[in-house]
Amino acid sequence: MLEQIPVARILFIDDDVDLVTLLSDYLSLDNMLVTPAYSGPEGIRKFETGAFDLVILDVMMPEMNGIEVLKVLREKSHVPVLMLTARGDPVDRIIGLELGADDYVPKPCPPREISARIQAILRRTQNASHQSADVSWKDLKLNVSRRTCRYGDEEIPLTGTEFSIMLQLVQAKGAPVSKETLYIKALGRVRQSKDRTIDVHMSSIRRKLTAGTNGRLEVANRRNVGYQLVDTVDEGD
Repeated sequence: MLEQIPVARILFIDDDVDLVTLLSDYLSLDNMLVTPAYSGPEGIRKFETGAFDLVILDVMMPEMNGIEVLKVLREKSHVPVLMLTARGDPVDRIIGLELGADDYVPKPCPPREISARIQAILRRTQNASHQSADVSWKDLKLNVSRRTCRYGDEEIPLTGTEFSIMLQLVQAKGAPVSKETLYIKALGRVRQSKDRTIDVHMSSIRRKLTAGTNGRLEVANRRNVGYQLVDTVDEGD
């Protein structure tokens, strides 16, 4: 049985009043205090005036959709964001992850699954706050408590989930890390069929790592094995 998380403050942005009410009641049983917002602009206003541990954000909303709201949130904060997307629509999921969402759940989805995803995200971020040691490989250094990534004097901006993935790669010290391990340790859940969450996050990490290290460090995809940090100079020797 999973250890219960401390009281979590959740901002739930969705224009479906019945769904918000249903999930708010359910999440309260799992020690979560939910603040509802029924439109994108209302959600942004409440976010700016409150303090939240996580945001649940629906993609399909009138006036201002979830993708537009996510862009605004990411300009202001790295707060974890769980996206609710239409089932069978991978485009919104990929765009959301590329813009910095931590995870997504396709609708309709059982409240138990949403609660489990939230708890996995919060447990990961809260556990990190209790760690202080730096983790490094080559000239790449991660500060676990601050969740920052630097290469020499250059900071590489990572979202919360990207940092969790990078942490697993750096701790491996250049050895391959399987996708299954990344799902469990970085996302806090088991990999599901046709789930491309790690692949999308890894694409963003690759771009940022290549830019931040001037191409010195890269993430290689080892077919049927996993992902691996490589030093391109060493690889060329």
